[in-house]
This record gives sequence, structure tokens and C-alpha cells, in this order.
Amino acid sequence: MREMGFAAISPGPNLSKRRQDHLVYPYLLRGVVIQQPNQVWGIDITYIRMLKGWLYLTAVLDWYSRYVVSWELSDTLAVDFVCAAVGQALSLAKPQIMNSDQGSQFTSPQYIQLLKEAGVQISMDSRGRAQDNIFTERLWRTIKYEEVYLHEYQSPREARRRLSEYLTFYNHKRLHQALAYRTPAEIYHP
Repeated sequence: MREMGFAAISPGPNLSKRRQDHLVYPYLLRGVVIQQPNQVWGIDITYIRMLKGWLYLTAVLDWYSRYVVSWELSDTLAVDFVCAAVGQALSLAKPQIMNSDQGSQFTSPQYIQLLKEAGVQISMDSRGRAQDNIFTERLWRTIKYEEVYLHEYQSPREARRRLSEYLTFYNHKRLHQALAYRTPAEIYHP
């Protein structure tokens, strides 16, 4: 199987380790009903498999519309690409609450300061509770099964191009059952 390139589809590296000296914020969304765009955004990081190596994808997702407000791709887990995605998203709109896990990028002083300066409330998943960030986890599943697992990216440039095309499709053409078969863009930009 190895010689033919066959491999099982399985989870990749664990990206959610936090630094013990970083502050953790409480989960603010228990029992909250999300009723409009820009009420709650979620952010997370996932790995993107390439033919040789890995890239890391972060995305800011509007939970009401499932619209990907911004995203960034990096070959390292340094906080810079997360802050770039957040900065890009905040240049377009401002959520009331930003939810993340307790990974070191999301507990870093740079990330926290960016949200505080914008006046955004910070919410973090409880430890070991992937269900707290279920909309973003579903986004990752969709991207991987509809794009990433179907292609073997030869280079970071190819991965960026294909992911850009896919995320444009996801926002503007892909119908969502949870949105009464409308696209995220139709809900986010009524």
C-alpha cells in the first residue's frame, strides 16, 4: 500500500496546545442564540497535507452565515498568520464575540491585543471540547473532504491557489442545508 501511495484518511498533528503562561478566557457562547451576521466569529487552525510536508490553514468563520470572512495559509505555526487573518477580517467587519480554542496562537499577547483594540469579546472553548467550536470544525471537514483529500498539492503555491478557488466556491456557490439551501454569501451579505 505504501508503494502505491495508499493511506487512510485520519487526523493529523494536534495543533491545540496552549502555553501555560498565556491567559485563557471563558467560553461565552453556552446558551447564546446566534441571530445575525457578525454576532459571533470562530477561528481555528488545521493542517493541510501536501505531497511532501504540511501547511497550516487558519480561517475566520461567521457562525450565523457560515461565511469565511478571511483565511491565511502558512508553513509554520507562528502567530503571525493568525493575526494577519484576524486583521484582514476586522478590516471588513467587527464581531461582538470571537471564539477560538486554547491553542498558543489564540492565547498569545499579539492575538489578544488585536481583539481588545477592536473591542471584540474573547471566548475560548473549554479544554478538550471540540464541540464548542463545531461550526469551524465542520468547515474543516468540508474543506478536507471536498478539496484537500482529493488532490495532492505539489507546492505551497498550488495549495494556496486551489484553496482560494475552493473557498470562493464555498462562500458564493456551495449551498448549505442548514441555510435553507442558500450560500453563505447570500446570508452574510443579504
